[in-house]
Amino acid sequence: MQTYDYIAIGGGSGGVASARRAAEYGARVLVVEAARLGGTCVNVGCVPKKVMWYASDIAQTLRDAAGYGFSVGESAFDWSALKLRRDAYIARLNEVYANLLDKAGVDVVRGFAQFIDAQTIEVDGQRFSAPHIVIATGGLPVVPAIEGAELGMDSDGFFALEQQPRRVAIVGAGYIAVELAGVFKGLGSEVDMLVRGPHLLRHFDAMVRDELATHMQDSGLRLHFGSEIESIVRQADGALQISCKDGHTLQVDALLWATGRRANTDRLQLDAAGLSADDHGMIRTDAFQNTTVPGIYAIGDITGEAELTPVAIAAGRKLAARLFLNQADSRLDYEGIPSVVFSHPPIGTVGLTEDEARKRFDDVKVYATRFTDMYHALTEHRPKTAMKLVCAGANERIVGLHIIGKGADEMLQGFAVALKMGACKADFDRTVAIHPTSAEELVTLR
Repeated sequence: MQTYDYIAIGGGSGGVASARRAAEYGARVLVVEAARLGGTCVNVGCVPKKVMWYASDIAQTLRDAAGYGFSVGESAFDWSALKLRRDAYIARLNEVYANLLDKAGVDVVRGFAQFIDAQTIEVDGQRFSAPHIVIATGGLPVVPAIEGAELGMDSDGFFALEQQPRRVAIVGAGYIAVELAGVFKGLGSEVDMLVRGPHLLRHFDAMVRDELATHMQDSGLRLHFGSEIESIVRQADGALQISCKDGHTLQVDALLWATGRRANTDRLQLDAAGLSADDHGMIRTDAFQNTTVPGIYAIGDITGEAELTPVAIAAGRKLAARLFLNQADSRLDYEGIPSVVFSHPPIGTVGLTEDEARKRFDDVKVYATRFTDMYHALTEHRPKTAMKLVCAGANERIVGLHIIGKGADEMLQGFAVALKMGACKADFDRTVAIHPTSAEELVTLR
């Protein structure tokens, strides 16, 4: 049996980041990964999704070009050519991750890890032990138990598509659903979204979720709220017939399930280590990423806390510093974490929604605006940009900031710093605006 100071189960963003920092601090480290290095984000998540988002955004830019005097003419899009280049890019990133671990002196073992006891794991018959083990195995897409559900694909399957389907149905209302729906629509597919509830992005501020629904419908994407699928059947011509509980039917070439994810912990044999998971496979931790078993930690999506790649990376690095750099108070602060939805247009949000703020504080004031940004002043396609500041207390500390519109993804980061530092509305008011930009609206709101 080989012994280490630290074992990271999972070679995704969180596991790799924590392992590299631990090695930098002098620990002997092992990473165990059964699939490609980089995890969901690099292989079937953030990175390839953003490539597809860029492609869809370019398609819209070509459509907007006439407003600026360009005669672009006929253009054609080749899905398979884009996939080939995208996959080659991801393969290079896999190599980058492997090289980073190698340069850091981190050992890598391929295979599925299973606990033997609280300090020992087994991978394909080999045993490894360490006094500190972090579980960073990420999540997996969930497909509902519905007749014919296997005829659809999950979000991982989206990235395996060799050809672009002409008619697509997407089931779900979360960020994966709206992002992939926007990509399909922007690249020319007919898209129907089947949403069980009354809203998209139900955990987001009402302003951005309602504005997004308007944008999507204006683009020609069809939203079916209050819609639940009863069965899916393949027709003789290869099409899928979707039957809903309300009697509505739909025929499409492809169906994508974006109905949530569950923690990838089923194969770990947690009970052998004295651990347990909840019904969704989640492993609960305290503020320092400690599980209920001393020496075993959990980071990333499996903890159910802010399921975002930078969160897993930050938590993993903080954990490594606590364990191997004698920083006893090192932990991630989960308050005020910014996030972006790469919808069309994108959404940037940080802090509390208006509803959350009103539940937490007695004195809440909201500043909001809705306008056409300058880029769209000359285009036929004229989506609105909307912004909201949520302020609390007599000093109007900004506790929430929400944006939907062109450039929201890039402008949010700096404002998130201000929010984290405790900025008040008066601080924004004292800041000179950069003109002409959309971002200037956030420091001129009245």
